[in-house]
This record gives sequence, C-alpha cells and structure tokens, in this order.
Amino acid sequence: MVDAQPTRARSVSRALSRFAEQIDRRVGWSRLPTLLGLAVLAGSRERLRAENLHGSGPHPGELPPEPEHPHVRTIDGSWNDLDDPGAGAVGCRFGRNFPPAHTFPESAERLLDPNPRTVSRTLLTRDTFTPATSLNLLAAAWIQFEVHDWLSHAADDDRPHEVPLDPGDPWPEHPMTVPRTAALPGEPPTYTTEQSHWWDASQIYGSTAEFADSIRSKDRGMIAVDEHGLPPVDIEQLALRDDTAANFWVGLALLHSLFTREHNAICLRLSRRYPELTDQQLYDTARLVNAALIAKIHTVDWTPALIAHPTTVAAMRANWFGVLGEDVRNRFGRLGGSEILSGIPGAPIDDSGVPYSLTEEFVAVYRMHPLIPDTLTLRDLADDTVENERELDFPDLGVAHVRERLAETPMADLLYSFGRANPGALTLHNYPKHLQDLRRPGYPPLDLATVDILRVRERGVPRYNEFRRQLRLAPAGSFEELTDDPAWARELREVYGDVENVDLMIGLYAEPKPEGFGFSDTAFRIFVLMASRRLAADRFFTTDFRPEVYTEAGLAWVRDNDMRSVLLRHFPTLAPALDGVGNPFAPWRSTAEERNTER
Repeated sequence: MVDAQPTRARSVSRALSRFAEQIDRRVGWSRLPTLLGLAVLAGSRERLRAENLHGSGPHPGELPPEPEHPHVRTIDGSWNDLDDPGAGAVGCRFGRNFPPAHTFPESAERLLDPNPRTVSRTLLTRDTFTPATSLNLLAAAWIQFEVHDWLSHAADDDRPHEVPLDPGDPWPEHPMTVPRTAALPGEPPTYTTEQSHWWDASQIYGSTAEFADSIRSKDRGMIAVDEHGLPPVDIEQLALRDDTAANFWVGLALLHSLFTREHNAICLRLSRRYPELTDQQLYDTARLVNAALIAKIHTVDWTPALIAHPTTVAAMRANWFGVLGEDVRNRFGRLGGSEILSGIPGAPIDDSGVPYSLTEEFVAVYRMHPLIPDTLTLRDLADDTVENERELDFPDLGVAHVRERLAETPMADLLYSFGRANPGALTLHNYPKHLQDLRRPGYPPLDLATVDILRVRERGVPRYNEFRRQLRLAPAGSFEELTDDPAWARELREVYGDVENVDLMIGLYAEPKPEGFGFSDTAFRIFVLMASRRLAADRFFTTDFRPEVYTEAGLAWVRDNDMRSVLLRHFPTLAPALDGVGNPFAPWRSTAEERNTER
C-alpha cells in the first residue's frame, strides 16, 4: 500500500512553490519585506529544484576504484557520491537547467547571426570605465579563483569556428578563429569537464595525481611554498600547462597564495591538536577544512557583497547558518535536519533526484569579464600613497609578469591596492578592451567577448527571452522593455532587429538590476538554484560535515573563520584598512584616513 503522506506533502509543497512564483512574477521578490521575500525565494527555489534540473547522462569515462579511505576528497572528485561515483568527477558531463529539447546548439547559420564580433564591438567595447562602486577588485579576482575550481571545458582545436569580420575591422587575422568546445555525440550533444564540479578547492590542490603529489612538502601535511606563498616555479609551470596559463594573473596569485598559506596554517593547528595524525591524514583533513572555509566565504562574504539586497544577504546567510542565525547555530549546533532552520552544512544530503553536476546555464551566467578594469593603481599600505606614481595596465599583471610584480611590491601592499580599487560594473559598454585583443605567449590573438557570445550559442544555452521563459519569467516584449536606457534600446535594435534574437549575455548586462545587485535578476534565478545545490548535494558539506571526518578542531576552524580573519591571520598589517569595513569584498578604508586620525 502506498503511503499517502509523502505524496500529500509533495503536492502541498508544489502548490506553495507555484504560489510563490506567482507572487514573484506579479510583485517581485525584491519589492517585498525581507521575511516575505525570503519565503518567496524559498518557494521559487523548490520549484526550480523540481523542474530545472536535468541530467545529461552518466560519466562517459573510466573511473578509479573506490578509495581505501572514503572520508577524504579524491583528486578527481570521483566517489563523492558513493552511489554514483562519476557524479561531479573530472570527465563528467555538464548538466542542464532546461529540458533537452531546449539545449540544442545553434545551427551553423544561426551561430553567427548576428556576427558575435559585431556584437562585441558595438555593444560591449568599453569607452569609459564604469566602476562597481560597492565592490573591491578582490571580488573580481575571487570569482575567477572559484571558477577555476568549478568549470573547464575541453577544446576541439581541429575544427575551429571561423568568425568573419566586418569591413574596417582592425583585427590582425582574417577570419578570427575560435576553437570549438569538444562535444560527445548525441541528441543534443553533451560536453565534459576537465575540473571536478565539486566545491573541493581543486584550483589549489589540482585535479591530477602528478600535480597533487608535486605540491606536497611531506611535512605535517603542508604544501611546499616559496617566499610568495606559491608553489616553487617549477611546480607552478606544471600547473600552468593547462588553460589556466591563459588567464593567470596577479589577482589569482594573491588568492592562491592566501589559501595555500591557510592550508598550511590549518595543518599546523591540526598537528598540534592531534599529534598522532600522519602527514597524509593532516593533508586530507586540512583540504576538507580549507575547501569548506572557501565555500563559506563565497556564501556569506562574496555573494552578499555582489548581491547586497537585504533579502538576498539574509538568504545567503540562511544557506549556511539557517534562518535561526549564526549565533544560534554556533551556540547550539544544528537543531534538527532542516536546512531552512539550521543551514545546509550538516543537513541530510539532497541532490533533488538528479545526479550532481554543474550546468551549462550556470556557466553562461557566470560570464563576468566586465569586472576586470583597465588599470591597477599600486598603493602603499602604510599611508595610501601611490607607489612611485605607479598605475599598471592589466596586461602588465598577466601570467608573464606575475613573479615580477610579486617581487617588486610587498604582497600586503598588493592586497591593499586590490581592496581599495573597484572592479567594473556588469553592464553593456564595459568590456575591457585588452580582453577584446588578448595577446598571450604561444597563443593566437583572441577577442574574449566574441568567444563569450559564441560559447553560449555553441553549447545550446537559449537566447535571452527563451532563457527567461524556461525559468517561467516574462520575456521582454520590446527592446525598451528589456532595458531602461533608451540609447541601449536603439543599439540593441540596430544589432538584433528582433528582441527574440538578443543573446543571453547581452540581455543579462542590459536589463535593470534590483537594488544592491551587481548582476541581473535573470542570472540570479540560476544562482538561487545552483548556490544551494553545490552544498546540499555534496556529502562533505552534509552527512560527512561532522567531527569524525573533519575533527573537532577542523569544524571549529570553519565555524570561527571568514575572509576577514584569513586576511588578517597572514597579513595582520591590513587591520587598519579593514577596520569598520562590513564586508572584505567591499571597498577598504584608506590608511591615510587612519594616519590623519592618529595625528
């Protein structure tokens, strides 16, 4: 006999979710009081979980055998899900947020209509820098640091796309060639990842046995580092043989150094508390702790800085601490299994019935290159003066110059300079020109904006209006409805002709944003779903987030730390700049003000 109780509960839940979406569509969650807005977002998330998660098929490759010790993260992300060891592992397929029928790549003709290079030059080129004044440049470096942990497609260099150029285009080569994304055949085709999809800090620890072993010091679980807190140069070159080399820069180096140092600090704490642990046990446990701390920082520091509406700030903190709040969680621990009351860490695992992976739609909404400014002013931490009146162009911060920059400027000064600088706003006409003419040693020149447009079309992510329909949002009925800027509406009409043709990324940059938001409300819908999924589907954040796996000291480290404490642990001289700053990813205080106050 079928138990009617769960079925009835699911029916009630679905009805409430639909009701929440109706309120959202008619009023808008951002216009509601915080508690009601939270309820509407929670209801919308439940419907997204039910209707906007679609698997793309099993892992297509061979997987390693089950590890001898199941309570450690594997190098390639396999065996995180013990019932589906390929879920989220290196080589798994990207999932989808929309049904397969809506994920076919654009046809050959449609792929270049309108020409993505024309879109880049006409709608994206930055003529005047528009800053995101509520954020600092560390926020821009952070998301790239995180993306390197989550997302990497394999390329098919043998059959590049050829993008024709308009008359008068100054591009040095004709036509522009862009490598295809390697695809597995199927209807529709699927795409595989070269990074694990789990939140496992693979950007630090690597995804291959060769690299993972090369960084080990074999001393109390620690990672071998040089004077900059980075792996020695020969090991760094091993890491940069992959596509990270194309976009490694000083901002990434700062965060790699910071969280490599953090790993070693965790190891020292664990080794003092648990002297019986072996080097391997210390390393594995410190990796769990470090990865969890990074996930916490992204959830309660970075995301609230980027989407600083009171409702979304409360929602992100509730993802980690629950609606009962941080004080209750830290004092009493979990109160039952509810993720709503006590947060996701330590709750029962929940993959919503779909094998875990990140999605192509998630990749598409994380295209945030306008965050990168054109220059960085180097400031002296001691008094905020500009170091030798130095303003560096961003190409001078790239992979070929990272060690040079780190050698000539103290890391605390670099961090302070990033904390005082603003990234770019995620809008039209704010794409960095140097990324539209990207020159990298050993690579042909590239217009990254053209690539961004082409990738979304190539991988079968719908264009803007259809994307909204698949999320049960109203499509834009006209260019004037899409954007509140009349000049932009005219430009969009000239390029696209029909509002149905507008590319997803262009629509995301053009639409008005909710109060306090650094990116669009449309992109936020994917985030509502995937931000919690990355935690809830991972047993190391749910059923294995416990002392027997992390140790008591490890869990305490995650509980007691955040981005501010990490920065101050390794660079205590940053304290005056962070004094009174509510979020470390918001602009820091000028130390010149502190100096004047002391006088």
